[in-house]
Amino acid sequence: MSDLDELRRKRMEELQRQAAAGNQQQAQQQMQQQQMQQEMEAQKKQIMMQILTPEARSRLANLRLTKPEFVDQIEIQLIQLAQTGRVQNKITEEQLKTLLKQLSGQKREINITRK
Repeated sequence: MSDLDELRRKRMEELQRQAAAGNQQQAQQQMQQQQMQQEMEAQKKQIMMQILTPEARSRLANLRLTKPEFVDQIEIQLIQLAQTGRVQNKITEEQLKTLLKQLSGQKREINITRK
């Protein structure tokens, strides 16, 4: 019985070492993902500073408080426009307003009428 107990103990120790190594790898991967995400956010912020006026950036920051997913989509579209060369000058607040109206108008309106 002592041999069996010794084998069980050794196997348990081995499994614990493997689990600890796996947890360490997962932690490293999470750190790398967070670092990459921070770098992407910094790049996105830099591009937005280049293509938007301060007033337009302020409007987007205010809108982000209520609709963060919508603002992320807009930022992606603006970056794509800038990368394709379709934006020659900085986008003003008025231009951003019209763009926001166009994009928010794409949603279907739901009207409920009671009779």
